[in-house]
Amino acid sequence: MMQCLPAPSRADLTVKPRLLRHLSLILLFLLLVLGCGYAAYHISDRAGIRALAENGERQLELNARAVESEITKYTYLPSLLELEGNVSRLLLAPTAYRRHHVNMYLQGLNERSGSLAIYVLDPDGRVIATSNWDEADSYLGEDLSFRAYYQDAIKGRPGRFYGIGSTTGEPGYYLAHGLREGNRIIGVAVVKVRLDALEERWQRALLEAYVSDENGIIILASDPMVRLKSVRPLDDATKERLARSLQYHWAALEELQLFNRSPLDEGIEQVSFATAGAPANYLLQTRRLEDTPWHLTLLSPLQEQRSAAMSHGMLAAVAAALLAFLLIAWNERRKVIATRLAAREALQAANDELERKITERTADLQASNERLQAEVRERQQAETTLRQAQDELVQAGKLAVIGQMSTSIAHELNQPLAALRTLSANAVRFLQRGALDVASSNLQNIAELADRMGKITASLRAFARRTGDQGEASLQQAVDAALLLLRPRLQRTRVQIHHAFADTRLSIEQIRLEQILVNLISNALDALQPQTDRQIWLSGASEAEHYQLEVRDNGPGITPEIRAHLFEPFFTTKPGEQGLGLGLTLSASLAAAAGGSLTVRHPEEGGTAFVISLPYPREPQA
Repeated sequence: MMQCLPAPSRADLTVKPRLLRHLSLILLFLLLVLGCGYAAYHISDRAGIRALAENGERQLELNARAVESEITKYTYLPSLLELEGNVSRLLLAPTAYRRHHVNMYLQGLNERSGSLAIYVLDPDGRVIATSNWDEADSYLGEDLSFRAYYQDAIKGRPGRFYGIGSTTGEPGYYLAHGLREGNRIIGVAVVKVRLDALEERWQRALLEAYVSDENGIIILASDPMVRLKSVRPLDDATKERLARSLQYHWAALEELQLFNRSPLDEGIEQVSFATAGAPANYLLQTRRLEDTPWHLTLLSPLQEQRSAAMSHGMLAAVAAALLAFLLIAWNERRKVIATRLAAREALQAANDELERKITERTADLQASNERLQAEVRERQQAETTLRQAQDELVQAGKLAVIGQMSTSIAHELNQPLAALRTLSANAVRFLQRGALDVASSNLQNIAELADRMGKITASLRAFARRTGDQGEASLQQAVDAALLLLRPRLQRTRVQIHHAFADTRLSIEQIRLEQILVNLISNALDALQPQTDRQIWLSGASEAEHYQLEVRDNGPGITPEIRAHLFEPFFTTKPGEQGLGLGLTLSASLAAAAGGSLTVRHPEEGGTAFVISLPYPREPQA
């Protein structure tokens, strides 16, 4: 007998589709939340990496400039030894007395410069004088001909080298310069400096960075554990070459282990790097340092950025869930019409408020624009007045110089005038006697004297007239004109002038350049007045876009109390009313107006040197 099963009721048939629909909605809800969270995490992670890369680029630029500055601030030091005569004499004829004198000089220079060591090598590469001559690990007598910096410097090239000292085992950066005597190199000057101040700075700033040299060896690092490791694999031949050179002493030169390297952009990678035994993710950015084959690498930790991205993803997921709940509530309550009306009213109110603010802001901007135009007109008027006052001061300075030169020029003109009177009277007598050849000679001499007087007065008139627009000036012509104006003082003072400059064209009006030179040479003559040996040097040097002319004397120099007031208007050290105190002020103003400068330096051997820096004329545009 078969048992009959009860037939499913209609309620059971209705519950199953509803349950399936609810399960589908729950699954869709979970997928939506997880999808929003993952999308927010991905977007936040990409944005965070971009922001971290931009910040790292700024940090990389800033620290690269710091490294380059630390490297280049000592580059001038080896060439200074060419100025010390005892060094050249020791290399040419070594004696114990000269070696001791040079050792003391190098010791003092090393203490003042803050370098690790300064030493001098003979042409064979042997140390003959050093700053650490009295220390137990002195370099004196050591053969360093195998060092790359010596091999470069002895050939006339700049020697640049980072290595670990074979004597002291102390790392440092070596700068070498070939010392010349005439056209031949008689020795090599070497300065060893430390760069560990950069590592200390990085550690204080909690910055993870390192510098690798041309061999791919880390020579500077904020983490001492990675120093003297290789950033790329080294073959056996390279390892053997580096071991023979003793550049890194006896370091093993192990490879720096970077895992999971994934390039993001040029010079930017995402890597995993083991620190303190635990791997961590970093953003690796590298750039080459200028004027060196070194590279600076910055490691930016990604842990905080990943944590922030995870937080953003969770917030996005929560926001998506909340939004879903709100949508469900909105759908259930059917408040579509009320919501639209409220949104429309809010939008209209916001539009009205925005139009009102735009009207107020437009009125404020118009008022600000009118005030700005008034300030521009006042500034233009002030600049015009200032320019006129400057021109008047320049003319006053000229007239002051002309007043000082008037007595000398009058004496210069009296001599040819007396000669003219004598020659003209003799010419009349010889004409009466019929001696035409003698009379012709006298008339020719009269013409030459008249030309000489014309040159003197023409130079004085040219110097006194007002200058025009900016032009070009010939340096040689300006020097000749200035010396012609000052010739009576030069003859009376018996000063010896040395010329060491090339004739060139400069971007300044000819008369302005002559006035600057007259002021500087006049000041030099005043400084040389109390002594018997009077010498003035005019020397020039060409820069990239400027030409520098130096006017130097061997006078007593300028005291430190006066140096701070040199370029102040109406400040003068001349007794009585001999000067207005405008010469240097006007000269500096004229040089600045031409796009140049006027500076002063005080040489150690004595005297004063004023340096005029003026630009070259610009090329005319097509």
